[in-house]
Amino acid sequence: MVVNTRPGAMRRMLLVLAAILTASPALATEVTIQTSLGDFQVELFDEAAPVTVNNFLNYVRGGDYTGSFIHRSVPGFVIQGGGFTFADGAPVAIPTDPPITNEPGISNLRGTIAMAKQAGNPDSATSQWFINLGDNSGELDDQNGGFTVFGKVLGDGMQVVDAIAALQIWNAGAPFDELPLIDFPGGNATIDEEHLVFVDVQEDAEFSINAGLNDAWFNPATSGQGFFITVFPDLGQVFLAWFTYDVTRPGTGAEAQLGEPGHRWLTAFGPFSGNRAELDVEITSGGVFDTSDPVPAQEADGTVVLEFTDCETGTIEYDLPSIDRQGVIPIERLALDNVPFCESLTAP
Repeated sequence: MVVNTRPGAMRRMLLVLAAILTASPALATEVTIQTSLGDFQVELFDEAAPVTVNNFLNYVRGGDYTGSFIHRSVPGFVIQGGGFTFADGAPVAIPTDPPITNEPGISNLRGTIAMAKQAGNPDSATSQWFINLGDNSGELDDQNGGFTVFGKVLGDGMQVVDAIAALQIWNAGAPFDELPLIDFPGGNATIDEEHLVFVDVQEDAEFSINAGLNDAWFNPATSGQGFFITVFPDLGQVFLAWFTYDVTRPGTGAEAQLGEPGHRWLTAFGPFSGNRAELDVEITSGGVFDTSDPVPAQEADGTVVLEFTDCETGTIEYDLPSIDRQGVIPIERLALDNVPFCESLTAP
């Protein structure tokens, strides 16, 4: 091999080598899939399948997989979930976002996770996913435009997956005609929560939302915008109240217009995963503090994304279409008394 040793060429080569040596590898997103038979971690391929990973995380962050179950198991082939939850004694289809663009390219090998989709429609994946039990590349890499692999099971996680796949399969009628059940006594298979393989998916993060964050928070850039945050760990939900605290009582005609002098308060509620929560907003209008006349009215509108860096700081990103207001607000804890408790609950 001949190497060009002219000064300019050598300098460019050294710059390229320096860039390679000093570049920090991108950190892959990881999630934990919690099941009735144990938990396992999955590494997501953020760079190779960005659309698919983002779609999957939207369902994770929205809490859509909480209370879901494995509804299909084909020995030596796949186990499949992400399609149904169980509520009030019956299976309920998970509400889906619009279908996404197919991103084939990674082989459907054992231990990979991929998106399920409709036959004859490559761009039809929504919420359902499956884990390959064997090398399915010959069947799935080209079929229907190729099935998009967007992650892989880590460590000894396939032991849990194989345990699910080893369960007896029962026919409870389509789409549950290949339903794995735990300790099912036999007879006519019915959808009974006692025997289902339940699943929840949580995004792994260095910091996790916990009850130690329950406190008053504020926007350090203003003198009167406050936030009261309450975490409900058992429910996997967060409540947020965004309000104005005034040094003088507001006039009786003051109304709740976000960001205006008369802004009073709004509330938001929704699920959390890792260090992030996506909340649905209700705007309160027509009322003032310290009086019940007139009675405030509440209207659903927009979203708030609450994200914590640590036990003392975070951000609030809001999008309120009805009043065309969007923005990102830094928040800090008003008092530091609960910081030690919060830190003791933080995931390692």
